[in-house]
Amino acid sequence: MLLPIQTGQDNPILRQKSAEVKKLTAQLKRLTLDMAETMEVKDGIGLAAPQIGQLLRIIVVKPNPKEKTLILINPEIKKFSRKKDVMAEGCLSLPNIEAPVERAVKITVQALDLNGRKIKIKAKGLSARVIQHEVDHLEGILIVDKRAS
Repeated sequence: MLLPIQTGQDNPILRQKSAEVKKLTAQLKRLTLDMAETMEVKDGIGLAAPQIGQLLRIIVVKPNPKEKTLILINPEIKKFSRKKDVMAEGCLSLPNIEAPVERAVKITVQALDLNGRKIKIKAKGLSARVIQHEVDHLEGILIVDKRAS
């Protein structure tokens, strides 16, 4: 089911911190799969639960169309590389806005998968960038807040 996307940099939902998922219910699993479908249909490469009006720590990412969608519940970035780069980013919640954002080139992230199992992922390049972008949404941070000078 397609979900409506929250938009606007002054939208209060997009400016709040999200709550940790305590229990992975069938309803939450369905919501997560709906998020993945919405992301794909809207031609996004990442989507965070606050973007669909749910203040929960859930993100879905798919920076490469040939790879499977990555679902991360309660994601926590454990390690950032010292090497960073700046790249223009867009956002489904901020249509027609791009901002140059500095991000770590490599990260290590820990989360739960859709079955509630702990996973640890090392990501680099675009995958690392997208995960960092979506985790920012969980903290109420948008690309306009991180614009590189």
